Amino acid sequence: MHWEWQVFLQETGGGQTYLRWLMSAWGWTLSVSLCSLVLALLVGTLMGILRTTPSRPLVFMGNAWTELFRNIPLLVQVFLWYHVIPSMFTSLRQLPSFVLVVFALGCFTSSRISEQIKAGIQALPKGQRHAGLAVGLTLAQTYRYVLLPMAFRIVIPPLTSEAMNIVKNSSVAFAVSVAELIMFAMQAGEETARSVEIYLAVTGLYFISAFAVNRVALWIEERVQVPGMLLDGK
Repeated sequence: MHWEWQVFLQETGGGQTYLRWLMSAWGWTLSVSLCSLVLALLVGTLMGILRTTPSRPLVFMGNAWTELFRNIPLLVQVFLWYHVIPSMFTSLRQLPSFVLVVFALGCFTSSRISEQIKAGIQALPKGQRHAGLAVGLTLAQTYRYVLLPMAFRIVIPPLTSEAMNIVKNSSVAFAVSVAELIMFAMQAGEETARSVEIYLAVTGLYFISAFAVNRVALWIEERVQVPGMLLDGK
């Protein structure tokens, strides 16, 4: 097979090279992933906390959120945020598709993070919660200063997987015309008739992105691990 990597040096109809277009698409992919991850961590942590409180209404609220967003396919959620929700709330019609995709991907991932935060909190000895309350901390302070710092250390490995998945799941943004890597690959492949080189380059960038997330998470895990708790069960 004859490779023609020079295709990335060719100019597009817009006066830029395909390489520059590829880097711009990569930037959009990383932006969608990062913003969605931040939203997912915030909402997922909150829902995970609600599901472990003594309050039944709060537990119901957290469970309802988790089950709702976990059981609807991600692509369907993207279309709901893009087509349905703005028609119900007219103030959202002015939001760019980038923001709507971030909401969709962030809410979808928050349901998975909620499960992990819940599991991390429940994995802690119940005495830690009682000890925090016994020394005069409120329930909110007990979560903030006692339970969550330990729970996050426990769930770093599954959170790493979610962060890697969110990079890969960001590919659904092409469905609502966000100029990320998949949209670049589809359009550039049609224009150049060099789909093999285009998709190999896109695949490589997805791999680099996910691998970088994995390395950063491992670096964090090694530095915040609980004293006496060894990685990988060793």
